[in-house]
Amino acid sequence: MGRDTADSLAVVVFREDGRWQSGVMPESVSDDLDGLVGVLRQQPAENGAIGLVNVADEFFVAVRVRGEEVRLLLSDVTAAVAWDLARQVVGRLGIDTPGDGDLDDVWPAGDLSIFSDLGLDEMELGAVLADLDAYADEQLSTVADRLGFADAYDRALEFTAH
Repeated sequence: MGRDTADSLAVVVFREDGRWQSGVMPESVSDDLDGLVGVLRQQPAENGAIGLVNVADEFFVAVRVRGEEVRLLLSDVTAAVAWDLARQVVGRLGIDTPGDGDLDDVWPAGDLSIFSDLGLDEMELGAVLADLDAYADEQLSTVADRLGFADAYDRALEFTAH
């Protein structure tokens, strides 16, 4: 398997002094779950840090770190067949990588309540993930909007466009 980094974008979002802040994480962590968690632990967050990784607009990974607690969400478990980061998330979650016969069904894996305390419950997040016509970047923008940090998230994305 090749590295995911060429087609990936990892953004960190956190609250500091009551305001949402964001930044682009190093390319090297976009296919390294342990590295991603390590970067998130370094953030000066009031309520933990959120990492959002868009891999080739095919799927995304959301990681939320608060102290020693690490919560994970993979938007499409079938991505674990072809992508390093998705395979690492599936492994950390303790679930099997889908087989060839399971690739027609797209389903999320991990903690659907990852953002419940921030106002995005499992049902709403499930609805975002169920939109199979939406690319990963569109799903992440919807999540950012519903959580109230769309402006901060968009600033990070604009930074990468320059």
